[in-house]
Amino acid sequence: MTDAGEKKGRDVALHFEQMRSVFGTLVARANVNLPIPLQIVAFRNTKEMRQVAPIFNGKPTQLSGLFQGGDDRNFIMLDMSVENPWSVVFHEYAHRLMDGNLTFHTNPWFEEGFAEYFSSIEVDNKEARVGKIPDETYLILQQMGLMKVSDLFRVQHNTKTYNEDGDRRTTFYAESSLVVHYLYDNLLMPKLALYWDTLQLQKQTVEKSIQTAFGMSAEQFDKTLRNYLSTARYHYYPIPTPAGITPSQFTVTSLSLADAHATLADIHAHSSDYRAKALEEFQEVLKVDPDNALALRGVGFAYLQQRDFDHAADYLRRASQRDSKDARVHFYYAMLLSQQGALGDARSAEIKKELEASIALDPKLTDAYSLLGYAQASSGEPEKGMATMKKAVELSPRNETYWFNLANIYLVNHKVEDAIASFRRLAGSTYPEVAMRSTQALSQAVDFKQRTEHFDARLENRTGQDAPSHKPPDREEEQQVAPVHLSAASVHFLKGKLVSVDCSAAPQALLTVAAGAQSVKLHIRDSAHVILLGADGFSCEWKGKSVAVNYRERPDGEGDVVSVEIQ
Repeated sequence: MTDAGEKKGRDVALHFEQMRSVFGTLVARANVNLPIPLQIVAFRNTKEMRQVAPIFNGKPTQLSGLFQGGDDRNFIMLDMSVENPWSVVFHEYAHRLMDGNLTFHTNPWFEEGFAEYFSSIEVDNKEARVGKIPDETYLILQQMGLMKVSDLFRVQHNTKTYNEDGDRRTTFYAESSLVVHYLYDNLLMPKLALYWDTLQLQKQTVEKSIQTAFGMSAEQFDKTLRNYLSTARYHYYPIPTPAGITPSQFTVTSLSLADAHATLADIHAHSSDYRAKALEEFQEVLKVDPDNALALRGVGFAYLQQRDFDHAADYLRRASQRDSKDARVHFYYAMLLSQQGALGDARSAEIKKELEASIALDPKLTDAYSLLGYAQASSGEPEKGMATMKKAVELSPRNETYWFNLANIYLVNHKVEDAIASFRRLAGSTYPEVAMRSTQALSQAVDFKQRTEHFDARLENRTGQDAPSHKPPDREEEQQVAPVHLSAASVHFLKGKLVSVDCSAAPQALLTVAAGAQSVKLHIRDSAHVILLGADGFSCEWKGKSVAVNYRERPDGEGDVVSVEIQ
């Protein structure tokens, strides 16, 4: 969307399509996917750009380009009155492209270094010039000096160097960019796979991983990088601009003033600095155009953010009546129903219907697949849920929430080995919270597998005896064998609120879980050995917590717990 004229609008669209193609060349991928839909807004001047600029000390910041992320929509805003609005947005654009096309998270130095490398690419109708190190990067490192490579490679998302403004953070970004340039220039990018494998899978030190992958010590790498910087002789590669991408390929549609204002309000609704005024802006549009579909959807979304479900439902229904082909309207309505606790009750069919409509209209709306997979798994369709969640992972292969949910759905489908493999992958996450949670889940899944195999072995031994024993099993034997008889029942999934925990018959426990209008009593045979996610240990004092439970249904409608996740 732009008010800078048709020519500049086509140029902006062309530039992004060209850069997306160059990304595909760099990572050897023909089909480049964006995991979250992207809206680009090109403003004609700085005054208009200030409408969406982040607020600092009560005033809009001065910038020529802005990337604004969201769960359902990403935005890029550009000031077309300045000479180069591209570099800052292409840095973030690279991150989003990596999310949609790489299968694992790397360390921050590579994530940021590659994004800086990508943002420095110059592209026109003839060629893309890759590998030109910006003068600013060179000057920063000349003035501030280099960090040790081993220290650079150790920086994580939760360290001060990465999070706190200052010279060290500035150096981190500049040197990360320099290292990625060096690796590309010297054809060492393929060596990175061995580095990650040695570091993350073999659990070797950074120094050992550098030696194994690059054939030199960390100290030698330091010296090599200093020499690389001092020579200022950097390779640059001209890549022919991909054919078939031309300004004429884009269609142009006139946008009403009401739709333009609704789009700006949508940007504000996705911004923490402007969210409070977004609802008012949507309503101003509706005063002028009461049936404006974008504004109706926006008001519904704003009320959904406030958890005002009645008003949200009203406006989303009106938006659907005005434009039944809007994928986001169907997705928001499904979100509304799920946030009301509808996944466990009769309305789950309506949630699935809305999500299926959303996906049909926008087959790349990744969050819709994720929510649909969860809804299917929780309503007695675990195999469908697994297939749908795999699609979410395929579209956004580095989204660790999707992977974690998929691992839990694997458990529901009795695919314990797949669950263990997924949890093991997540246990190596560069995000400490994800790694800790997944390590705990991995340990419990492995324990569950071992106990299940033990029970199966005991059952096989008993059924293989020549004559049945009339001696009643002792209490220990009874506890060990009992879970085998439960395995014949199908596993159900329930998400809701934990009303109470009754431990009066310890070590057994009885959970009462409410999901919408439904209340289910779930039995735990031994609370000390139940598979537990999201908590260090079982507590009889839990009350009012959000939980997700895998259980096997009993004939009386109650259930036997397989696993409990405290959310």
